[in-house]
Amino acid sequence: MTALLGLATRLGLARLMLITGTRSGQGDLAEFVDAAFAGGVDAVQVRDPQATQPELLAALNAVRSVGYRYQGLVCAYESGPLAQEFQADLLHLPERGMGARLARGFLHKWALIGRSCHSRAEIDAALADADVNYLTIGPAFGGLGGSSAGLSLVRYAASVAPTGDRESKPWFAVGGVTAANLDEVLAAGARRVAVTRAITEAADAEAAAMAMKDRLRQAWNEDPEMQGLTLKVFRD
Repeated sequence: MTALLGLATRLGLARLMLITGTRSGQGDLAEFVDAAFAGGVDAVQVRDPQATQPELLAALNAVRSVGYRYQGLVCAYESGPLAQEFQADLLHLPERGMGARLARGFLHKWALIGRSCHSRAEIDAALADADVNYLTIGPAFGGLGGSSAGLSLVRYAASVAPTGDRESKPWFAVGGVTAANLDEVLAAGARRVAVTRAITEAADAEAAAMAMKDRLRQAWNEDPEMQGLTLKVFRD
């Protein structure tokens, strides 16, 4: 069914995003993302500051080849030229750097843009930016560049962009989210999460993804607003 859905609809229904490097050391990127998609990952973002653009492009193509079988979303990070060469459906921008309007010039007309947000001001700006389609909010746990956003920032995002509101931009809680603390993130109001080590360092990537996806699915099923959102997304 999802093969017939547009990018915005698929993003609106997404619950679990994986952020991974190129895994050049392991040499198992295709097998790894296959396991992650099989476990329920909806989107994979490739982010690796140590990789060259040709290496990132090769990694993105490898992930997309696997993702086709699952109708999984594949996301480039930061670089407009890389996203253009890849013909990316999603481009995720860091909190600083290229503006979303400029980035859109590198993308096809249906592509979606995400923005990292580490403060209330950044959340407000991203929500007000017509060229930003989704957000990541965090870090929920631990610091990132001196940030101590924590779950209070997740709660703020839930207050200004209610997850069950069709008019709100989708957002993912990110930063140290694991199966062990996922319930805390859900209690703070998140219904979508982006993770790295919870899956990349798991002994069984498929099982790790499945455990998180099952808990997210349960949270959606138990939340009347999320049930209503799902119906609205399909109806629209």
